[in-house]
Amino acid sequence: QVQLVESGGGLVQAGDSLRLSCATSGFNLGFYAIGWFRQAPGKEREGVGCIHSNGKTTYYGDSVKGRATMSKDNTENTAYLQMNALKPEDTAVYYCAARLREPYRATWHIKTEYDYWGQGTQVTVSS
Repeated sequence: QVQLVESGGGLVQAGDSLRLSCATSGFNLGFYAIGWFRQAPGKEREGVGCIHSNGKTTYYGDSVKGRATMSKDNTENTAYLQMNALKPEDTAVYYCAARLREPYRATWHIKTEYDYWGQGTQVTVSS
């Protein structure tokens, strides 16, 4: 059974850092790219970033570029999203998603190209 479970969210203050984890099971993470998305209340789910299956190529959304770093440990079946200098506008439910087809720079943010999704973890940034 395929599962992606996000953790590491919580309530933080502006300027703080968080590391979100995406624990996977039921498939070989080494063959899958991992995307991170977020959804704020009343807004569309937007792409935060995506990391290739080998962990060497990454793409980031404009809203987090320079503040976010993704990584993945294929031996531990876990992917990570490090967020620094958090802002109140980063408040959202954060999701990880897995895709078998490697993404391109122009397509990594397309939600329908992801095969599996987690349930999300809430991140709240207070000002």
